[in-house]
Amino acid sequence: MGFMKTYLDTSSRADRELSEEELALAHALQINGRASFREIADALGVSDQTAARRWSRLQSAGKLRVLGLTDPQRVGDSPWIVRVRCTPDAAASIGEVLARRPDTSWVNLSSGGTEISCSVRTRGPGTEESLLLQKLPRTPQVVDVSAHCLLHVFFGQDLSTINKSGPLTAEQVERLTPSVQPQQATADTPPVMLDESDRRLLDLLARDGRAAPAELAAATGLSLSTVRRRITELRAAGVLYFDVEYHPGVLHRKFRAALWLEIDPSRLAEAGAAIAAHPEVSFAAAVTGTATLYASIDVATAQLFYRYLTESVAALPGLRHTATVPIHRTLKGPGPYLPTRT
Repeated sequence: MGFMKTYLDTSSRADRELSEEELALAHALQINGRASFREIADALGVSDQTAARRWSRLQSAGKLRVLGLTDPQRVGDSPWIVRVRCTPDAAASIGEVLARRPDTSWVNLSSGGTEISCSVRTRGPGTEESLLLQKLPRTPQVVDVSAHCLLHVFFGQDLSTINKSGPLTAEQVERLTPSVQPQQATADTPPVMLDESDRRLLDLLARDGRAAPAELAAATGLSLSTVRRRITELRAAGVLYFDVEYHPGVLHRKFRAALWLEIDPSRLAEAGAAIAAHPEVSFAAAVTGTATLYASIDVATAQLFYRYLTESVAALPGLRHTATVPIHRTLKGPGPYLPTRT
């Protein structure tokens, strides 16, 4: 949150927008967050120094950061989307508390400031391990809490809307795509077991996905070769992926909303694949509950959202019911909470 708040407080709307050159760099980092400046420069047709300078400027301005994140299901954790309905005077303060928790991400204020939605990770398959979900119902300002287990991601994690609309050509994308692709896990694939050194390494990458191997080695006590090997192995196993956290003023449009869609079970996979291809969708997943398909929508105006609902959403296979929840403010993105910089 501090990453985003500082940028909001110290920049104008024009300052937040990315130039074409900056968009190209952001697109490159979304494809491969740990690509070297030489690899990025070769793909973009610029010098190493130019690529490094643009990244340094974007990072120091708070426009974006690269995060090394883990797929919860590959390490035996359970991801949940939690909806918290509050009294109007309490949502902002409760949301701030949730944003500071290490087990939350994507904390949003919705529905006119009376609802908070967030992603929560629990150890093991159920919610009984989450202290958050045990405490929330006992908070007087909380009216209702519902938790929806995330079953399958159709679009998200290492993919962002810039993968759909970014300026790079297919040839540039191919040149930047990592040679080692993650293994495709199935329902029967056992989770990857992590030791303490792995967890220390992953905690550091979650804060700075582009941290130098020497810096990671010094902080973890691992050798340089071990750091490089484990990053490669964890990426190949599908445990570790790299995402770019953008300030909301950079890529988010003026109208954002969450969709909760009830889909016929026999058409869920088909509907999920279809909505994942929509340019308006920044995240889509199958979830538990009456609404079995969840999606985050990002468009320029309410009128375009209406068109999207009546045309693209209405055409989804197996659609039974639609509920829309406008998102007013993001308190925390995909990465760890960072204290506000002064």
